[in-house]
Amino acid sequence: MFGNDWDEVLREETQQPYFQELRYTLAREYKQYQVYPPKELLFTALRLTPYAETRAVILGQDPYHGPGQAEGLSFSVKPGVRVPPSLRNIYTELHDDLGVPVPNHGSLVSWAKEGVLLLNAVLTVREGQPNSHKGLGWERFTDAIMDKLNDRPDPMVFILWGSHAQQKGSFIDKSRHLVIQSPHPSPFSAHRGFLGSRPFSRANAFLKEHGLRPIDWSIPDQQPQ
Repeated sequence: MFGNDWDEVLREETQQPYFQELRYTLAREYKQYQVYPPKELLFTALRLTPYAETRAVILGQDPYHGPGQAEGLSFSVKPGVRVPPSLRNIYTELHDDLGVPVPNHGSLVSWAKEGVLLLNAVLTVREGQPNSHKGLGWERFTDAIMDKLNDRPDPMVFILWGSHAQQKGSFIDKSRHLVIQSPHPSPFSAHRGFLGSRPFSRANAFLKEHGLRPIDWSIPDQQPQ
């Protein structure tokens, strides 16, 4: 299903009756409505960031609901799509924190390949209807993912922006893992403490402290085709 160690880690979860029910509901939704991300990108976060290689998690709420935006990674949009306001603020903070140049696109695939699990609490959405797939069963599935990561012996970083993410991550064992919390990067709340929170350098300092490789947060520019 995921093509890596998540298959084994989540085997029991994906056999639960609620998950089977979720799959039936989704098959119906994809047939009747325009649903994002496209079916083949649904589990991109898990496919690109294996369980054993996850060093940080950035938790989002649900996918972008505009045409061609969602690519199965929280906060990320496909190259060529206008960079959304929350992601613009993330780039501003990244630049201020680490001096990393702001890339010319909004795809965070390079982070996913660096071991940053870009997980949304809900993995699908109907076009133009934010939160439309809330309560279908995704929350239970993504809670299980967070739970499995929390259980890992290796210390890792949970980056929780906004109250929704903070509630979802409230059970994380802070004696082993670093939890970085701040307001959401959206334009409505970024100025209340997201900007200036330095999550990227703090994550790397923690990983280095524990003898782990820091994350390369730089995002290469897309070259013109």
